[in-house]
Amino acid sequence: MNQKPVAVIGAGLSGLCCARMLVKHNVDVVVLEAQDDIGGRVRTDHVDGFLLDRGFQVLQTAYPEAAAQLDYRSLQLQHFEPGALIRTEGRMVEMSDPWRRPSKLLSTAFNGIGTLSDRLKLAKLRWHVTHTSDEDLWQEAESTTQEYLSKACGLSSDMIDRFFRPWFAGVFLEKELTTSGRFFRFLFRIFAMGNTSLPAQGMGAIPRQLAAALPPSTIRLSTPVDSLTDSGRVRLRNGESIDCRAIVLAVEGPEASRLTGGRIRSPEARATSCFYYAAPQAPLSDAMLVLNGDNQGPVNNLCVVSNVAKSYAPAGQSLISVSVVGGSVSDSEDVEHGVRRQLKEWFGSLVDSWTLLKRYDIRYALPSQPAHFRDGVSLPVRLDNGIYHCGDYSETASIQGAMISGRKAAETLLADLSIAL
Repeated sequence: MNQKPVAVIGAGLSGLCCARMLVKHNVDVVVLEAQDDIGGRVRTDHVDGFLLDRGFQVLQTAYPEAAAQLDYRSLQLQHFEPGALIRTEGRMVEMSDPWRRPSKLLSTAFNGIGTLSDRLKLAKLRWHVTHTSDEDLWQEAESTTQEYLSKACGLSSDMIDRFFRPWFAGVFLEKELTTSGRFFRFLFRIFAMGNTSLPAQGMGAIPRQLAAALPPSTIRLSTPVDSLTDSGRVRLRNGESIDCRAIVLAVEGPEASRLTGGRIRSPEARATSCFYYAAPQAPLSDAMLVLNGDNQGPVNNLCVVSNVAKSYAPAGQSLISVSVVGGSVSDSEDVEHGVRRQLKEWFGSLVDSWTLLKRYDIRYALPSQPAHFRDGVSLPVRLDNGIYHCGDYSETASIQGAMISGRKAAETLLADLSIAL
């Protein structure tokens, strides 16, 4: 009997989903994680009594794979109020979801964002995505998100620029909306059909729940991999070598490319900076995302996280998350000064009492997925010499994509081992 383990390199969501499925089918697995904790890009830090996710992140409950693999009840999900507040022309404008909040239909219809014609076109878009399957949405004609909204949907530039652009800039981490229109339609369907949520104990509770199904000795932290050999051996940075039954690369695109000598081509990275502030008083009472509808200044979106999940902040304090996306990301202190200046324009002297808890500059926050990114021949899950790969870069840049890619890698490997699912 072959006692060699399957090595899963990376303990992010894709690696944990892959490892969990392999263990479920009695395959010996070792998970090698370079960082000092699991989760990859989905981690939560504890700072002065606050819960700080590494970059502003949320869980969409309508993700089919997440719903299948996670126990939502145990995560104690706290939901955002559907819709958004738009900061534009010196005021806050509410863009509620009238399908879920009918009482706000009139106030949303006449809030000054876009036209009444835009409302009808938005209703048509929502009906289309909620009455079309995920599979069929991915088969529709491709374009950029910008082209789809302006040409196919016929939405006005005002509706796009003040609502869709800041909203999806925060999702795609790029402001030109060059991301795939198919991906946009899939996500718009997800937003319309479920809740936007936070686990009570932070986004890091998601990988912890996945890892709980693994034997305690499965995961080795602070164990970076140096290289792979053709004979199925993993060489670690500490000089150790592990002979493996198979190897699953569950790492970000750039690391996957390095370990395969360029066989896997890494997509362009999307970057973001996230600033967390402690405030003695919340500037808003809403559990909604605030969008920068003027598209001026460094701030793209803001959230009083503790309005959504009180557990993110100690009693008597509020936690505020501010996101800067794309090319504005910089290590310079000037960015934070610019963020504070803009926040003072929004909320006045109240901002003087805010304390910067932590700043996250995330260079590889998401893989780029432009229009037509799924066209052509994709790299198979199985490479060669017993090497497999998974990650959100190989599916969609989302929690859904990461989790489904991990499952697919495990399914392929199990089939190769002649293990029935």
